[in-house]
Amino acid sequence: MRDSRKRPDAPAPDSPWSEIVPGLWMGGHEYTGRTGSPEFAVVRDEFDLVLTLLRLPGHGPDPGVEHHVWPIPDGPLDGTQLAGVIRLARTAEEALDDGRRVLVRCYHGYNRSGLLVAHVLVGAGRTADDAIRLIRSRRSPWALHNKLFVEYLRTGLATARLLEELAE
Repeated sequence: MRDSRKRPDAPAPDSPWSEIVPGLWMGGHEYTGRTGSPEFAVVRDEFDLVLTLLRLPGHGPDPGVEHHVWPIPDGPLDGTQLAGVIRLARTAEEALDDGRRVLVRCYHGYNRSGLLVAHVLVGAGRTADDAIRLIRSRRSPWALHNKLFVEYLRTGLATARLLEELAE
């Protein structure tokens, strides 16, 4: 499970964020604007909870918006990093249960955010493959192009975490 086998030529998405299921959004820090030029996605107060997997200064959210940051690479994750993703997924699930609007974001809103959002969807009863298909249809065909993250999801994050900890 150590080779990410991702495609580095993924184009920027055409929107800053996309709603995957009601209340659960996935996005990034950069997208292609209407002019075709890159634009920064800056979160203000559109969401009640923002979960950030890659933090860039100046991208929000506004003060007063609940914000959790757990930086992870778009590549192999160790057991501690996977545990953080699982913890953030629980935070998202609780917020959704309370009717709050949740944004999960990374750089483009494809892989790291896709991993977390898919884990939330699996926790809600979807299969990993169904969650991946839904994310790709709602966000971008490029979502979850990191094959290692797809393997993590198919294995289950808790199991992947144990396997990674055994390998360390």
